[in-house]
Amino acid sequence: MSIASAPGTVGGVTDVLEAAYPLAWAEDWDRAGLVLGDRTDPVARVLLAVDPTLAVAREALEREAQLLITHHPLLLRGASFLPADDGKGAVVTALLRHGAALWCGHTNVDRSTRGTVGAWISLLGLQQARPLLPGEDHAEAAHGSRRFGLGAVGALPAAATVGALTARIAGAVPHTARGILHTGDPAREVRTVAVCPGAGDSFLAAASAAEVDVYITSDLRHHPVLEHLESAADPAAVPALIDVPHAASEALWLPLAQELLREAVPGLEVLISEQSTDPWGGRAG
Repeated sequence: MSIASAPGTVGGVTDVLEAAYPLAWAEDWDRAGLVLGDRTDPVARVLLAVDPTLAVAREALEREAQLLITHHPLLLRGASFLPADDGKGAVVTALLRHGAALWCGHTNVDRSTRGTVGAWISLLGLQQARPLLPGEDHAEAAHGSRRFGLGAVGALPAAATVGALTARIAGAVPHTARGILHTGDPAREVRTVAVCPGAGDSFLAAASAAEVDVYITSDLRHHPVLEHLESAADPAAVPALIDVPHAASEALWLPLAQELLREAVPGLEVLISEQSTDPWGGRAG
């Protein structure tokens, strides 16, 4: 049995996160949890970000945060060497040198009603929402968090068009150089939606099986998209696609995490990173 950490410490804050987003909810391949730091160290200020990049780590130190909380893990694969002149090594060196900790929540957060899927359900106002991938129970966690499942399917409050929905999403997520892409006719009517925050081209078949009008996800690749669109002679027979840059899609979780921590840890200062971790910085044409 684990022993609860004192409030106002690294362990106390991460206990809150892991109570709301149990590590058991993460995929087997994932690396969620406390990556760096001493659980007994005091924490007065935390910084939330999508990715633990070097720029984000430096921002955490500049803003005097004792704990950096990110959605994506620092390392998904094993590493034997982390020298300070390597990008990942520089993150580790900078944080440890200044006594700052790092906690990452990934697919455990993705499944939560107070995580990325919950953020998208709220943004779209999905009615009668159900998981895109069925089969998971709706286990209750702490702090009002419930395991929903990966992705969501539901109805919009009112009919829209692909173009209007794309514009609405562009206005709600952080700006990126690439922007938001959609397939097909922008005037196509949309009533039902499937959404998978983050990379979701492996769920294209599930979106089609759900018989929705549009599927919203990230990191859609050329061949899977063409195969999806060409899988029926009538373009209206398959869902239109909206591709949201990965970091922008999952940044919707950050205000939910901020609200959660402010509620659960009174007096804790919870900041959201001002850094964009989208890798693309410009475009032409």
